Amino acid sequence: MQNLLKILLRYSNFLVFIALEVAAFLLLSYNNAYPRSSFLSTANNVIAWQHEQMSDISGYFSLRSQNEQLAAENAALRNQICSMDSVKIVFPMHYMNAKVVQMTTDEMHNYLTINRGSKDGVEPGQGIRNEDGVVGIIRTVGRNYSVVLPIINTYSNLSCRFSKNDYVGTLQWDGKDIRFAQLADVAAHMVVNPGDTIVTSGLSPVFPEGIPVGIVENSVLKEGASYHTIRVRLHTNFKRLKYVEVVQNAHQKELEELTDGLD
Repeated sequence: MQNLLKILLRYSNFLVFIALEVAAFLLLSYNNAYPRSSFLSTANNVIAWQHEQMSDISGYFSLRSQNEQLAAENAALRNQICSMDSVKIVFPMHYMNAKVVQMTTDEMHNYLTINRGSKDGVEPGQGIRNEDGVVGIIRTVGRNYSVVLPIINTYSNLSCRFSKNDYVGTLQWDGKDIRFAQLADVAAHMVVNPGDTIVTSGLSPVFPEGIPVGIVENSVLKEGASYHTIRVRLHTNFKRLKYVEVVQNAHQKELEELTDGLD
């Protein structure tokens, strides 16, 4: 306490000067129109900036909530469509929305993790898609989370077909550019053009037929070759992947059990 009093006495003249300056500034601001308006304008600008920042922050969280709601609505709408078209669909599919919580895109064996697990009915081998197209296949499942093998993993193989003529090929990734994959097993007699649409074949219980995969970027047929070398531009943008849907086939386990041991 004594030290504080000593400091106040030592700097008393300076403190009195500062107090007088502040008082003079306030009197000038409130008794003179221009300084007062300038002071208030500056204060209002600061307050407005603060409100803008708070609005941006609240808007961000509101947008995230809206995106999650939209993802759930998309899954519900897809389920309604499947129910309406049940006569046309070979396998009974159900779609469940999920969020990507972890992902790699710069490795040969990329993976992603979603916030759905066994408690939600997720099982290994189920498909993953988003609003743009195919994402990958569930590899391992925990109680609350699941790891997905995406189509941008060199271990991935996806049965696809050309939408123009139903010719089937196998989509594979070469580990280079996550925007592109390669369509293999397309014979030389097949006419392939840039812009041809590639979709899921429906030949496995993982994905129904017709889910978008990508479009042909270019195709090369070397002299004497038996197959095309086809580059496909993928519809799914993995750099911006946030929300997905788990594709659940009610008959998948039965179909897999029937084919076990046939290879």
